[in-house]
Amino acid sequence: MIFSDVDRPSTWKKYSSGMCHGCRALCCSLPVEATASDLVRLELISEDEVMESPKKIARRLSAAGYVQSFRAKSGLFTLVQKGDRTCVFLVNSVCSVYERRPAVCRKFPEIGPRPGFCPCTKASPQRI
Repeated sequence: MIFSDVDRPSTWKKYSSGMCHGCRALCCSLPVEATASDLVRLELISEDEVMESPKKIARRLSAAGYVQSFRAKSGLFTLVQKGDRTCVFLVNSVCSVYERRPAVCRKFPEIGPRPGFCPCTKASPQRI
């Protein structure tokens, strides 16, 4: 059996509905870029704070453990990845902010390193 390697999009499988069921959430180990609107939806900043300096927002959210970096040119914040490279919001292979997740997550795999493909790898069945 050939497994996908999240770091090698050429090994990813063509996306089809139902692939997410039983998956190990490898897409959640890709860097997540969020807009200020995403940060509002995630309830990390308020609507009023959007008018603040993005660098100031990035410093505050970095200190709080949510944002890794901010790129002024694109206006995007990169969310923190945990030691295992997964998103800060992934808990036990489940997105803890699914209903409020960033746009890039909502649109995956339509957009991403290899549009239309997914690094999906099903969890191995447990033997009893």
